[in-house]
Parts: sequence; structure tokens; C-alpha cells
Amino acid sequence: MNEKILFLAHVDESGNALPKIAFEALGAALALSQQMNSPLEIGLIGENVQSSADSLASAGAAHIFGVQGPDFAKPRFSSDAAAAEALCRASAPQLVIAPATARFFRALPCLARRLTAQIDTHITSINVTDGAVVATRWFYRQRIEGVFQRKARPWILLLDSGCQEPWHAAPAPVTFKELVVALPPQAKRTSVTGIRAPKSDAQTIRPDANLLLVAGAGWTKKQTDGKTHPEQAETLILNFLRVSGASLGGSKSLVDQSGENQAVLRFMTHMNQVGQTGSTPRHPKGLSTCCHGEEPHVVGWRFINDRRAINLDPNCGWARGKADVLYVADAFQVMEKLNALLAERAAEYQAK
Repeated sequence: MNEKILFLAHVDESGNALPKIAFEALGAALALSQQMNSPLEIGLIGENVQSSADSLASAGAAHIFGVQGPDFAKPRFSSDAAAAEALCRASAPQLVIAPATARFFRALPCLARRLTAQIDTHITSINVTDGAVVATRWFYRQRIEGVFQRKARPWILLLDSGCQEPWHAAPAPVTFKELVVALPPQAKRTSVTGIRAPKSDAQTIRPDANLLLVAGAGWTKKQTDGKTHPEQAETLILNFLRVSGASLGGSKSLVDQSGENQAVLRFMTHMNQVGQTGSTPRHPKGLSTCCHGEEPHVVGWRFINDRRAINLDPNCGWARGKADVLYVADAFQVMEKLNALLAERAAEYQAK
């Protein structure tokens, strides 16, 4: 079994380095290369890929190809597809492994069409079983894990983030083979004029955060005084996100309230939803607040390593073996005290 593997990657928004997910996908590609005893080659796309190539010098690739220039600095379907096609035709691989970035989600399906190849996305692992390459991914809202293989070649696989330990090694000078891709005028009709994004302190979804804070519908329900306090809840949660750098998730019951004329957290959207029809986050630690530990929500936490919850009800769903630690307490009081401690620690750090 000797199938050539091509690892595809693009430079991140900074224009100087590869995104973290690229190193995760490279780790999977290297592991597969060792299992198959197959050669690995690397293809890079960006305005300038030299520094990215240097960062991969120790990966042991047989060849490193690069398509670079101002036309490939920003994400654009036409130029990315053309660059990826040039890299694949230069390498002629049987397997193409790439990180599942928004940029590649747009361009690589077109690449599969041009190469008469097969493509699969949201892959979580790639292995060799009984001499065949086998891929896995989740189906039906992350409840069923599918294991499958294909005879068709080339086969393009996009790996999701958080599924593989990122490969890392010290950079070293390396020479790569630059491929010249001349884009026709019609491929340059689209241009990126800028990026609109919320300020860093307003951003609530942070995939690389060490902690995921999940808010449940209990934040908007009547409290011990018989009244709701959504404004106080918003302040406590946003302050915690600011001082801790955590990412924010929400239970389905909470994000659905916006359409039910109930008190809502104004910064919470369906993009924050975790579990059921929402995302399956991958953070080292998770803290659930005012959630009841319902099964769809817990399924969304399957890749969280350390699960903790705050709930006044000692018999809530989290207490039935779904959380590693359950704090039976008032989330409003706990978060207020926690914010004060974090602010104090931040002040001490700045004083040093």
C-alpha cells in the first residue's frame, strides 16, 4: 500500500503563519503517512509562504510546493481553487488532506470536480484498517459516528479542528518549489476590500479558548426575590468573558427564547448554541451555569475534558453523572464572586 499523500494548507489572516488547525491536519497526515509507509508532500497557498514552509521543514516531506503572490493573499474562490489545482497536478497524489477552514470549504469541492476526485468534509480521524484507508465523522447532530472508506482516487479529506494533536517542531530554513499560477481576468473579478468583525471584547465565540461557559435558561427565570434579572445576568456573564477570555455557549432553551417574547440575553444568538442542532465544541474545560443537563446539551459537550456545573437544584441533570463537579449554589452569587477574584488577580498581574 503506497499511496502518495498531499497535505494542503493556506496562510492565515495575518499573512505570516499557518492557522492552528493546519498543524492539527498535518499531524493526521503524518500519522497516516507512517501507517501506510507512503511519501508525504506539502502544498502551501498565500501571499508569501516562505515562513510557513520553514515552520514545516522538520515534517519530513518529500517535496514542498508553494503558490504565492498578491492574488493569493485573501480568501477567494477562484484563486484558491486554481492554486489548489496547480498544487495537486504538480504532486499527483492519491490522498489530499487539508484543514477544514472556511477558505477550503469554499474552494476544495471545486477542486474535486476539476480533478474528478471524491471529497469528504468534517472528518474527525483517518486511519489504516485491514490495509484500507478509513475515515470517521459524526452524523445526525453528532450522535452517530460513521466509519467509511472509498476506492475512488484522488480522495480529498477536510479535517475538523480539535480532533488531532497539533504537530509542532522548531522552524528551519527550507527551499520550496514555487508554482506559477496565472489567473485569467475573470478570476480576479472578486476582491476583498476589508473585514468587518466585532471588537475582541465583544466577541463571544472563541474556538481556541481554554474554557467554555454555557448559559442556560435559568439566567432569565425568576430568582429568589420572585423577579427576573436579565440585565444583571448580562453584566455578570459579559464581565466573566472579558476577564477570563472564555468562549460563550448557550442551551437551546435559552437561545430559543428570543422568539417566544421572553426575557433574553441580548448578546446570545443561535450561533452560540451547544448541543442538539448546535455545535459540538472542543475546549479543555467547560462550566455550565443555570442549565439542567438535558441530554442534547450534554451530547454537545462530549469533547469537553473537564465538565463542571452550577445549579441550585442538587437533583438536576448534571448531578446524575453528567458533570465531573457540580456546585450546588446560586449562579448569580458564584459568578459575582468569581468575577471579583479574577479582577483582583488581573490587577495583581498588571502591578507586577
